[in-house]
Amino acid sequence: MATPAEAEVAADFTEAAEAAELSRALSRLLPGLEAENKLGRRRALEALEHALEEAVRPGVDSAAFQGPWARLLLPRLLRLLTDPAEGCRALAAHLLDLGLRRAARPHDALPRLLPALTARLARPEPTRPPPEPCEELRLTLVQLLRLAVDLCGAALAPHLDDAVRALRGVLLDPFAAVRRESCECAAALARATPEHFHMQSESLISPLMQTISHQHWKVRVAVIEATGTVIQFGNGNSVDDVLSHFAQRLFDNVPQVRQAVTSVVGGWLLNLRDRYSFFHKLTPLLLSSFSDEMPEVRQTATSLWEKVGLKWQEENEADLKDKLDFASPPPPHYPKNESRPGLGCRELVFRNLSKVLPAVCRDITDWVMGTRVKAAQLLPVLLLHAEDHITQHLEIILRTLQLACTDEEKAVVSSCVRAAELIGTFVNPEVFLKLILAMLKKAPSASGLLILASVIQGCPQNTLQPHLKVIATELAQEHICQGSENSLYLEHLLLCVQALLSVCREDCRAASLQLLEVLVTVMAVSSAVGLWKKAQKTMDTLAEVEDIPSSQDLYRKHVGALLERLTASHGEWTVHSVQLLKFTVVLTQAGPAVGEALQHVIPTLRTCLQPTTDPHMRLKLFSILSTMLLRPKDTVDSQGQFHGYLEMVVNDILAPNLQWHAGRTAAAIRTAAISCLWALTSSDVLLAKQVQEAQETLMPQVLATLEDDSQTTRLVSCRIISVFLKNSGDTMEPEKFLRVYPELLKRLDDVSNDVRMAAASALLTWLKCVQSSDGKSAYQSSVQFLYRELLVHLDDPESAIQDTVLEVLKEGSVLFPDVLVRETEAVVHKHRSSAYCEQLLQHMQAMAAAR
Repeated sequence: MATPAEAEVAADFTEAAEAAELSRALSRLLPGLEAENKLGRRRALEALEHALEEAVRPGVDSAAFQGPWARLLLPRLLRLLTDPAEGCRALAAHLLDLGLRRAARPHDALPRLLPALTARLARPEPTRPPPEPCEELRLTLVQLLRLAVDLCGAALAPHLDDAVRALRGVLLDPFAAVRRESCECAAALARATPEHFHMQSESLISPLMQTISHQHWKVRVAVIEATGTVIQFGNGNSVDDVLSHFAQRLFDNVPQVRQAVTSVVGGWLLNLRDRYSFFHKLTPLLLSSFSDEMPEVRQTATSLWEKVGLKWQEENEADLKDKLDFASPPPPHYPKNESRPGLGCRELVFRNLSKVLPAVCRDITDWVMGTRVKAAQLLPVLLLHAEDHITQHLEIILRTLQLACTDEEKAVVSSCVRAAELIGTFVNPEVFLKLILAMLKKAPSASGLLILASVIQGCPQNTLQPHLKVIATELAQEHICQGSENSLYLEHLLLCVQALLSVCREDCRAASLQLLEVLVTVMAVSSAVGLWKKAQKTMDTLAEVEDIPSSQDLYRKHVGALLERLTASHGEWTVHSVQLLKFTVVLTQAGPAVGEALQHVIPTLRTCLQPTTDPHMRLKLFSILSTMLLRPKDTVDSQGQFHGYLEMVVNDILAPNLQWHAGRTAAAIRTAAISCLWALTSSDVLLAKQVQEAQETLMPQVLATLEDDSQTTRLVSCRIISVFLKNSGDTMEPEKFLRVYPELLKRLDDVSNDVRMAAASALLTWLKCVQSSDGKSAYQSSVQFLYRELLVHLDDPESAIQDTVLEVLKEGSVLFPDVLVRETEAVVHKHRSSAYCEQLLQHMQAMAAAR
């Protein structure tokens, strides 16, 4: 058996023999590489390819291949990389690949290989194309460079400059596949030469960042991953150069790109040598992925962030000893569906918040919508980590939220609302209320109210309760609850009340009056039906909190104090006054509660309905008063006390407004006033004596309105006169009584048939009053005149008027039948419609026969 030394000698001899044989085989083919025509060179290369494939087959010693390869083939193949024929260059590159894979010492080829590759790949100038014109060949050469990196590893260090120059050129290659392969090669080079790469890494950042926005998403992913590796093993200062580009890729439409950014940034936070210097710059990028639309990206970000926090916690365990030993429990009102971050994560955010927050606040108001959305989504994540440490940054946060809540983008507003809720969760109410209420006092705004509603929503009940009265009182102040008529402003004001009711529930009883006033203001000022319904629903909720059956009972509880506050300035009201609008809401919505506060209602109406006040305001109030008088038992007379204010209503409200004044507005007011009087007299709230008193005061004005231009006024006046006559006609002074029927007779010639028929009905009532009078004989001449005039109207072209007048004459014939017969017979031959006269005469004869 041969000794080891003998075996080694035998192996060397065999290796030398194989090398000599390979050299002879190659030597026969090499002259063909110098052929002048490309076909000859190509055939020689194909023959070499066959020979090399034989040489690299299993069983052939790579050491025997090393000598012929390095001495004979490598120089010639490298020269052929510049061959004019593309096919020859491609075969040469392929043979170089085969040779490197088989050579025992591939690193020996680097001094000649790297310069040759650089010469074909590096751009002489940035604007000029690479020396190798063929895209597929450039891809092959980059793959050859990658093979050299993989095979030689750290041996590439002396040739790092050539490799980097080649990569700088191909990273900007027009061919997407070349760029992807170049990125992978750059990352491999960084990993292969960690001790030397930092001297060259910065030169790759610029071409990488120029490629990061490439149209192919796979190229963008490759660039991001390569950048992560280049900076990881290179110069950490390059982080500043790539941050803005990475931030832009978080807006990429392709999830894989955002996932790559998240993974790379998380890797830097875990493993970058200088990561402590960049925590405040890298943390926002990773936390921004918490709100990504893709679950995979969110999951990756969450997992990496937990690892970052744990690693930082382990590295700073001594500094965190007290906090670890005496860990504070999560706040009792911790947000639902949120898991509390670890101590390391919370500490990292807290310690860097002063550096991160200004940039986030600036980006929330950026002109680019996507930037605003991302920054707004990041803010709640930061606040969730910072917890009660928010307090020291509260002023800048609230100022930013106030601006951001005016954004047209709903996603921005939604994130800001979430951030405000977290402020309510973690910050003492005394602190945030001091700032927010001062902000609202200085300049009330819809955004400020939205912030207040949100912090209230996030606040626990036990900590908010001591401040409930202060908040409600402030909301009820005129400068806030009447700060704007804008629908959004009112909606956010309503949100504040809803938030208080939602959080404090039964504690809101202490501020029920103030909250009711705010709700009344929203209902008064809002022009949107939907908002009115929301306010009414909120009022029902307030009643439920008060343990009261309905909102009308809520009004009953507070109507006195509410109206006292509302009517304090009623002498200065106009139709545009918010207080007037609130007053009208109370009158129309409070129902029976109005009857309990007549001491405020009637004097206010008296002042506001004087002829010197705003006419449009008077029209509005008369309309509401008429509505209430139509159902007095459910409104003004619910307590049976309205009769005590009747004199004020008649003398100080109705009488002055029935006086004639020129103009259409004055006419409209007279119509409103007479309609109000009609509602009063036609209701069952007045006794006969009270109607008589009203008649004594108002009959002259009502008779005057019979001449009004408004048909409605004339019609209602006729009806009111009829009511007056029914209730007190037989007690009127004869002189005043006789003044009535001539005015009614004039209305029989009215242009409106309705008015004429109402006048005829009133004349019938007048005749009945004469019949019931003790001294009816004194009225014979007046009744005779009335008979004569009524007979004229039997010739009216309208049959309805003829029928009505006939009925009046029939009913009135009982007074002086003989007089009526003489008058009828005197004119019967003159009438076109003699049939009506004959009917009347027949009626008279029947009456005489009955007597």
